[in-house]
Amino acid sequence: MIHPTGEQYEIRSHRWSAVTTQVGAGLRSLRYDGVELLDTYRADEEPRRWQGAHLMPWPNRLRDGRYLIGETEYQLPVNEVARGNANHGLNVGQQWEMLSHMSSAVRQRTVFWPRRGWPGILAVEIVHELGENGLTVDVLATNIGTTTFPWGYGTHPYFRFDDLSQVELSIPFDAELMVDPERLLPVRLGPISSDHDFTASRRIGDTVLDTAFTDPLQRDWAVTLRGDGRAIKIWGDATTQWVQVFTPPTRASIAVEPMTCGPDAFNEGPTHRDRILLRSGESARARWGVSVPVPWPGTPEPR
Repeated sequence: MIHPTGEQYEIRSHRWSAVTTQVGAGLRSLRYDGVELLDTYRADEEPRRWQGAHLMPWPNRLRDGRYLIGETEYQLPVNEVARGNANHGLNVGQQWEMLSHMSSAVRQRTVFWPRRGWPGILAVEIVHELGENGLTVDVLATNIGTTTFPWGYGTHPYFRFDDLSQVELSIPFDAELMVDPERLLPVRLGPISSDHDFTASRRIGDTVLDTAFTDPLQRDWAVTLRGDGRAIKIWGDATTQWVQVFTPPTRASIAVEPMTCGPDAFNEGPTHRDRILLRSGESARARWGVSVPVPWPGTPEPR
């Protein structure tokens, strides 16, 4: 049987298991002690709402799908038609080559060739690896062509909970990106509003989030979710200094999205500082992961 997301690559280590996909190198499943942590989809289904997707060569939204490299303007297809934006990159439907598949790690690679609105030749490798402490994802992007282009990365895992209102959330960043309500594009970077202040852990309640947070002085960081008798930590390092937190209308999950840059970073504005320009032969990395900070109640100690 051929699945909509191609081959499925399962890895295991200690109490952890995960599945990544041939199409998009997506994270389709992440389990701890056999319990699925993600709001996900079956192998015979297509992903919905960017579940487990890797967002590249930009995360989030680009205004009108336009950006400049020097004096040259590029026009990408607009796939968020209602808001007039190019959203979440070019990785939808992209086939990835499996370079190695070990018991606890899978390494995949793809090349993004020039196309409408995208001038470069970009090679990307992703490693999903499980260990005793959970999942680590390493991303390496390299310009293997001759044309300079901008680069950004994000990812879109949804973590499922029975009742999101009872989940305690902590976000250790000190700045929030204010966006216009119609197109969700950047207006300014400023202090975190009281409604969105989760620097001290508290219940989500009826708070609605579709918000990017950052801290330019932060190095290692972790967003923590506590609910349904468990705690989940989503972490990043200095390569992923942004995180988007999204509460979908279903209120059955929450997306925590490590990013190298904020929305519309290819264009001048409050997020532009974190755009990376890759010249011929240059590379950029991104690193993030998921762990369980304390043992779950009722689970046996590892042998």
